[in-house]
Amino acid sequence: MRKIFIIAMLFIATIANCQIEKIVGRWTTIDDEKNIPVSIINIYRGTDGKYYGQIEKILVKGEENKICKACEGELRNKPVVGIVNIQNMEWRDGKLQGGTILDPNNGKTYYAKMWLDPQTGKLILRGSLDKRGILGRNQEWVRLKK
Repeated sequence: MRKIFIIAMLFIATIANCQIEKIVGRWTTIDDEKNIPVSIINIYRGTDGKYYGQIEKILVKGEENKICKACEGELRNKPVVGIVNIQNMEWRDGKLQGGTILDPNNGKTYYAKMWLDPQTGKLILRGSLDKRGILGRNQEWVRLKK
């Protein structure tokens, strides 16, 4: 009986690891209103075991060298490209959650959750004002083709 339990736990851990590996990588963010590609974000696992996202490129013409004017602290007036805007995400219950996302357009930080839509393969990002995700909105990101 103990062997069956251990095998089942290893199987579950393997499935969970496969899911997170599908999220890690480069994603194209899409503007909700204009439905155009906005930026490329690289989601990666940090040395602390948490997950982060860094803005690699701005895709909107004329905004490639955009500065984070609305950001506070050390990010104020820094180039948007290079900012680690997704912080401290943890893999729980089939989602990346427990962290935050910075919107460089308004300088605000929101609670964040991310998961893969099994039907479309898109990454769903939920940014919210509250930890539970009630007051917020979703965005769909598309995996960057290599």
